[in-house]
Amino acid sequence: MTELAAVVLALSAAVGAWIATPVPLPLAIGLGVTALLLRRPVLLFLGVALATSTLSARAWDGLHFTEMRQWSGTATLAGDPEEVLGATRVVIRIEGKRVEAWARGGAAGLLRDRLAGERVTLTGRLQPVPSAVRAYLARRHIGARMTVTAAEAWAPGDPATRLANGLRRTLVDGAASLPPERRSLYAGFVLGDDREEPVEIADDFKASGLSHLLVVSGENVAFVLALFAPVLSRLGLRSRLVIGLVVLGLFGVLTRWEPSVMRAEAMAALALVAATIGRPMSSIRLLALAVTAVLLIDPLLVGSVGFLLSVGACTGIALLSAPIAEALPGPRSLASAASVTLGAQVGVAPVLVPVFGSLPVASLPANLLALPAAGPLTIWGLVAGLPAGILGAPVAPLLHVPTDLMVGWVAAVARFSARVPLGELRATHMLVIAVVLVTWWWARSHHSARTLRWCAVAAGAVVMAAAVPALHPTDMAGKEVAEGARLWRQGGTTVFVVEGRPSPERLLDAMHKESVRHLDILVVTRPGVMAARSVTPLLSRYPARLLLAPESDRLKRAVVPEMGSGYRAGQLVVTVGAIRPGLAVTVRSGR
Repeated sequence: MTELAAVVLALSAAVGAWIATPVPLPLAIGLGVTALLLRRPVLLFLGVALATSTLSARAWDGLHFTEMRQWSGTATLAGDPEEVLGATRVVIRIEGKRVEAWARGGAAGLLRDRLAGERVTLTGRLQPVPSAVRAYLARRHIGARMTVTAAEAWAPGDPATRLANGLRRTLVDGAASLPPERRSLYAGFVLGDDREEPVEIADDFKASGLSHLLVVSGENVAFVLALFAPVLSRLGLRSRLVIGLVVLGLFGVLTRWEPSVMRAEAMAALALVAATIGRPMSSIRLLALAVTAVLLIDPLLVGSVGFLLSVGACTGIALLSAPIAEALPGPRSLASAASVTLGAQVGVAPVLVPVFGSLPVASLPANLLALPAAGPLTIWGLVAGLPAGILGAPVAPLLHVPTDLMVGWVAAVARFSARVPLGELRATHMLVIAVVLVTWWWARSHHSARTLRWCAVAAGAVVMAAAVPALHPTDMAGKEVAEGARLWRQGGTTVFVVEGRPSPERLLDAMHKESVRHLDILVVTRPGVMAARSVTPLLSRYPARLLLAPESDRLKRAVVPEMGSGYRAGQLVVTVGAIRPGLAVTVRSGR
């Protein structure tokens, strides 16, 4: 099969999975078999499209849940429990379906330390998921929600689960000597486990374009195979294939079969098979066949942002890294690293910009600065993590000294890059860059040096244009930048009023999108723990010169205003109209 045919096959699988129309599955299988026997690619494309379409339709049909009832029995954890606003959330498997379970109190205490694959006896109330999150959960095969009222005995899972969970616990225990923030980042780098990451740290990595380092990707899979290479190289072809597939399977269980892991492992498995039969494949062909296989296994992944980002990054690297490296001046090692980053960023842009609205310009320098530590960190985290967890103190802290240094460096790069006012590339910028790339490709094939130079100038101009709003932000009067949060900015003065209980992630994201560098006055209108939790991460990154909050609030350094009092910051004046039960304020220009 040619590269083009493999790409068309993957696109056929994606289109069928997206349409999700039920057709007889035997018809799809029959078309596929006929296509293979008669060597008719068109029939194969049609058969794969029909197969993913009907499998996707069946998956959607299996998510319908309308009844409310009590349930009691043994559930298998399909994911690792996480803390969300004082409750424990975990995805479980019961009656052949995936359910989102929420627990508090004693039930949450028993679930909190469990891991995916383990079994727990639960009692609770099943109900449909809220309409606001139905589509999001459906992509994860979740069609119901359970409110857990009791959790009793638990039991370990199957042998593969026991081994994987034992390795996870050993790696995490070995990193106990690291500071909490760095320990959470270590778990993200090595295991893709971001449950313990503070909101502000996650925001730093997102704003600097380094979030991909905290999820398991093809790079991690390659590192794992590299670790086993000395053993695999001593085996025969068939033994190498079997052991390699076993290693990939165990690593998939260890990292919870995230969408990016499925894509990477499918590619690695196909590469092992191709090497065994003596028919190596190009990266594009491997990627296309892996996408087809994964969508046949789980067609709902066609709507997964993580899966699409993984495929986009891999496509960009495969197609663009080599020509970009040739075109870039300077040392070859730096050009090679920059070309991989640029290729990946171009590849993810068609997904990232429509979904999240922008792509940070800081991602290129941030990735170049983080790269020298990111790769060795993953390898060392695995190599040193296991003996550190087994031997414990005082050996573990010594083994993790390099880990501490590398994690600290990457975290510092993320935090610094997130605050550099380089701006964000939005849809208009990306459209211009796409035109520039097409022109550059044409000029390169026609050896037009002059056009290539103009392409470089145009690309630089787009990046500079993206930085202008960040360097010179516009004034605004009460713009709702997040649900329940309004921003005023005039003459360099910034007033932020939080009226509801928006998530900390949305507040921090709004700061980046509106190019806010500092807060002069922050007003929290509602009392209580939930409101305080919403703004605490915000204050850690943007300490307000003046913090106004109700009398019963839990925020430190907060000023409790009197009714009718006014506070001036530059050209803006905040007037307090009421103080109970919460604050009511107006913000106006004081010129």
